[in-house]
Amino acid sequence: MTIAWIIAAFAFAQSGFQPLFNGKNLDEWIVDTPGLWRVENGVIIGKSPGLAYNDFLRTKKQYRNFILRATFRMKDPTGKANSGIQFRSKPMPDSHEVIGYQADMGQQYWGCLYDESRRKKVLVQASKEALATLKKDGWNTYVLTAAGNRITLELNGVKSVEWVETEPGIDDSGFLALQLHGGPALEMEFKDLQIKELP
Repeated sequence: MTIAWIIAAFAFAQSGFQPLFNGKNLDEWIVDTPGLWRVENGVIIGKSPGLAYNDFLRTKKQYRNFILRATFRMKDPTGKANSGIQFRSKPMPDSHEVIGYQADMGQQYWGCLYDESRRKKVLVQASKEALATLKKDGWNTYVLTAAGNRITLELNGVKSVEWVETEPGIDDSGFLALQLHGGPALEMEFKDLQIKELP
């Protein structure tokens, strides 16, 4: 554990935010496919050689109302890769898939809110203002807020999505997960994962 990580953890605690992982290993996460995920220098790295299915690194803990901050970078040699951050999600029985909301990234989906394995569609397209901040080959930051039936996404500090859930029966809690999408090879890096639980 580095001094920088300890200082960051203290700062998060003072603001009500907590680190989402311990900065050194994935002991607090559920790893569906060993060998795809690792931690280096406080960064979670997911590396796909090209998969026939979507893979998800899932939190063991369930979350309902929260603010999540995450910094991420996609290394996409083909220009066709996809990833995202799942939230309020559930496992799909007998499958690598999960069911729930996703803050999407990659291809034409940057900054969108997608409904994974449930309605199977983009719920809200990203705002043009948010997309103008995107660095496809560099580090970007998402802030996800889930409070009751209202969900907002911010991409690099600019509101990308605002969604009010009106459909009955949609889960309002679940795990968080990082995605490696099936298809072309890619590498995803996630760091500075911080969460603040809300009432």
